[in-house]
Amino acid sequence: MMPITPKNIVRHELIGLTTRVKSATNKYLTNIKGLIVNETYNMIEVETKKKVVKVMKRGTIFIFYLPSGKRVEVDGNLLVGRPEDRIKKKLPRW
Repeated sequence: MMPITPKNIVRHELIGLTTRVKSATNKYLTNIKGLIVNETYNMIEVETKKKVVKVMKRGTIFIFYLPSGKRVEVDGNLLVGRPEDRIKKKLPRW
């Protein structure tokens, strides 16, 4: 399996990564930080210190913390879709 890099993160498994919500259409979700515990078509579930929070992918900017220590900012609109389909689909380079 290929290691996660800033270039391939959108096509990679996100569960297990630490993330922070940089901005969201729902302002209450901004700056939520925690571990990704589940991912569905439209949602990412983030486990914070207190609870599991469901965050919509569409309209949200995420910062992912890679195992290598790098931080990657990703537009949630690129993540919309089932994880298993997203891994296969062609995505624009950024």
